[in-house]
Amino acid sequence: MEVVKLTIDNKPVVVNKGTTLLDAAKSIGVNIPSLCYMKLEDTNFENKPGGCRVCVVEVEGRRNLAPACKTECSEGMVVNTHTMRVINARRTVMELILSDHPFDCLICAKSGNCELQSLAQKLGIREIPYKGEQSHYKGDESPAIIRDMDKCIMCRRCETACNEVQTVGVLSAINRGFNSVVATAFEMDLDHSSCTFCGQCVAVCPTGALTERDHTWKVVDAIVDPKKTVVVQTAPAVRAALGEEFGMEPGTLVTGKMAAALRKLGFDFVFDTDFAADLTIMEEGTELLDRLNKYLSGDKSVKLPILTSCCPAWVNFFEHQFPEMKEIPSSAKSPQQMFGAIAKSFFADKLNIKREDMVVVSVMPCLAKKFESTRPEFSVNGDPDVNYSISTRELAAMIRNANIDFASLPDEDFDQPLGESTGAGVIFGATGGVIEAAVRTAYEIQTKKPLPKLDFTELRGMEGIRSATIDFDGLPINIGIAHGLGNARKLLEDVKSGKSNFHAIEIMACPGGCIGGGGQPYHHGNMDILKKRAAAIYREDAEKPIRKSHENPYIVKLYEEFLGKPCGHLSHELLHTHYFDKQKKIEI
Repeated sequence: MEVVKLTIDNKPVVVNKGTTLLDAAKSIGVNIPSLCYMKLEDTNFENKPGGCRVCVVEVEGRRNLAPACKTECSEGMVVNTHTMRVINARRTVMELILSDHPFDCLICAKSGNCELQSLAQKLGIREIPYKGEQSHYKGDESPAIIRDMDKCIMCRRCETACNEVQTVGVLSAINRGFNSVVATAFEMDLDHSSCTFCGQCVAVCPTGALTERDHTWKVVDAIVDPKKTVVVQTAPAVRAALGEEFGMEPGTLVTGKMAAALRKLGFDFVFDTDFAADLTIMEEGTELLDRLNKYLSGDKSVKLPILTSCCPAWVNFFEHQFPEMKEIPSSAKSPQQMFGAIAKSFFADKLNIKREDMVVVSVMPCLAKKFESTRPEFSVNGDPDVNYSISTRELAAMIRNANIDFASLPDEDFDQPLGESTGAGVIFGATGGVIEAAVRTAYEIQTKKPLPKLDFTELRGMEGIRSATIDFDGLPINIGIAHGLGNARKLLEDVKSGKSNFHAIEIMACPGGCIGGGGQPYHHGNMDILKKRAAAIYREDAEKPIRKSHENPYIVKLYEEFLGKPCGHLSHELLHTHYFDKQKKIEI
């Protein structure tokens, strides 16, 4: 590939032709500040509208300052990134941006994680010389995401995440000049749009324009209410990322410390969503084998491939955009909702309390779980199966508010009976993990033979779309995997057109799966962080004494004492759901 030689801050640089000044500077350790620029590593997705002008640099021989994110390197170019002229220009740009920005940093959800705030601090901005009218936009509070467009700086990162990465197409720049803003079509609220609530827009927003709906103080109110029994469940991906909020390296497993912290916060019972993940495998795996065996016996009316249904953002996606395929996904509820249904029936009966006196809280890496818990079909007489869903970031805030020294906590175990899980339940947190867990159980149920191996590494990885064929003792099972809704769309289009030869497909809405969820500690597009979180998930799986869902003794006992059998009458009533056509039809 053709290369070019240039000089940046008196340092010689050799880069491939087409490289931007921003990337060239980064390659030699020179940091050029930016706001609108965003690059998702290991992908082709890049946001570089060049609108903020914070990344300007001085190029010798060029009259105007050049935006580093948009300017390609050329042979012999001499670049200075931090001259007084450059610093003054950046400061002026920042002062202009801040002149149309609310000054409520003390109560802003992104305070401390706000890139605008951090850059203003680095540039030493203490006053705004430009006074005048500030723009003001309609607020929007959905069950999962809050949009405060007064804080939007038009970086348009959310547009890239929503339209290019996820292909949902909900957000776009509208209006011109002072009235320009990123919004939905016709400025409708998110919960009236085709938003999936995946939260990837929140994950990339540099300010407080997009944040999750905070439920932490409602959880605190429940904990201090003596009339309520408050139980908490924690998703598998949370344990692989929570430590980052307390200065630990990405990929540090904090399962035991997390359980200890939750007890210190005052929860009456500390359980694990991994238990419900094992339960999901029993239901979803049984459904897979039932469909597959009917198909093999000649029943061509059977809907294949079966699609996993654990991810609520993915469920929202196909309900809005592929409603004609709503009979193909598994009818199994997500682990979060299965847990809530079991906790408020089986476990509430054991405690001899009314279901409405039990408050179920879930700690999730995902913002779509907040929306999912409010779906009316997941409630009984108005009492939701899951009362509150909080993100990994929200849990970290609760721990800090309680002045708990997280790093020094001794490891503790989850409570029983809803805290016991297998390695199969743990790997739900990474892309490919759900289908690998299903294979471990489905193989042994179908063949009546022990697995020749437990680790299906061919199902793992970070490629956006993957495929593998698993040999069920002479019966080849074709499996597809996608993470990120843009990749899911490609697989669904193949299924819709009849090109797919898969028997089963796993889909997760977020990059890397749940480990890259919109409620996790911000990773800023760094895929290396996601890889370390995934490695932690598989490490915990390898250390588990039991690694197959159907061998979880508490799952076995639950079916014997309460549910009967997988996909039986009671389990279908409690653990399965149905889907809706939510496609927006606009009449003209």
